[in-house]
Amino acid sequence: MNAAPDPLATHAPAGTEDLAARFVKEFGGAPDGIWQAPGRVNLIGEHTDYNEGFVLPFAIDRTARVAVRVRPDASVRLLSTYGDQGVVGTTVESLRPGSAKGWTKYPLGVMWALRQRGIEVPGVDLLLDSNVPLGAGLSSSHAIECAVISALNELTGAALDAEDMVLATQRAENEFVGAPTGIMDQSASLRGAEGHAVFLDCRDQNARLVPFETRPADLVMLVIDTKVSHSHADGGYASRRASCELGAEVLGVKALRDVQVGDLEEASGLLDEVTFRRVRHVVTENDRVLQTVELLATAGPAAIGSLLDASHVSMRDDFEISCPELDLAVDTARAGGAIGARMTGGGFGGAAIALTPVGLEQAVRDAVAKSFADAGYKAPDIFTVSPAAGARRIA
Repeated sequence: MNAAPDPLATHAPAGTEDLAARFVKEFGGAPDGIWQAPGRVNLIGEHTDYNEGFVLPFAIDRTARVAVRVRPDASVRLLSTYGDQGVVGTTVESLRPGSAKGWTKYPLGVMWALRQRGIEVPGVDLLLDSNVPLGAGLSSSHAIECAVISALNELTGAALDAEDMVLATQRAENEFVGAPTGIMDQSASLRGAEGHAVFLDCRDQNARLVPFETRPADLVMLVIDTKVSHSHADGGYASRRASCELGAEVLGVKALRDVQVGDLEEASGLLDEVTFRRVRHVVTENDRVLQTVELLATAGPAAIGSLLDASHVSMRDDFEISCPELDLAVDTARAGGAIGARMTGGGFGGAAIALTPVGLEQAVRDAVAKSFADAGYKAPDIFTVSPAAGARRIA
């Protein structure tokens, strides 16, 4: 297949009618429909998902949209609205792990994963538009995958439920893209709801919505995109996962989900120093998720700030997945008045979140921007997000 430009940059989203008109211009006919899926912010619960633990993400009001038309043959034509990239062409039968480059590996990976389930996937024309920042820890890749699987699930009549779509997109990530990710991002994108976070048990995929509305509490959720790009397919993520698997093996448990905070003292004598710190992060992070869910139900979002702070310290010191830019963003936001802040996403770059009183939003923005300029870092992109609806057809 033709090489696809990488990375996929994002921009202001096209309107539904504009996207349909662009599709007609590029592919010579109207799409069969347009589907969208949101990115996500993980409120708390980092690197717990593949350890069969608990996470608490929420879908955000930034989305990937795909206009799709079924073709009468097995050809696949893909195009992004951003830039002068040109159409990327391949065929359904030629899809193999490692056969795709750039952003196209996400939709093509979904097609491949559905075929592995025995679903007859037709050729398609597909036009992608996204305003989920790439590499910011907001799950831009999963937004694409969830939009695509929502479209193909309907267009093929596969009738997969949310759990099946989550597992199919996870397989696309793990085996086709080559990123050893868990199920959190897809679950948030497919199951999200406006004004709620998704409390997910990654062992059995049991999920329930937890009210999470910042505005009634006079709070705003700021995202600070450090512009330090990361990739889940690199060695850092994989090595952390390997450490967790080693820790579980040595401790004789199926997954670190089965280790409690009270077990850590004994674990420290069984594990090497680095593996123990990796384990300690996962175990204490699971506990922080459970505490956050309880506080949101009883006291509201203003009560969770200290848990966000503790999560960042754990990721910085025990899991060692932060970076100077993320630490600066978190520390400056807290000093400027945020009630809690942490890095979010897989780590090694990306974004931080800062739960901030509405009246201090501008002060926090200004302080973070100044601190980055003083440090000689690239200017961060700072914006607000709100819990939004999950993947769905929009046209």
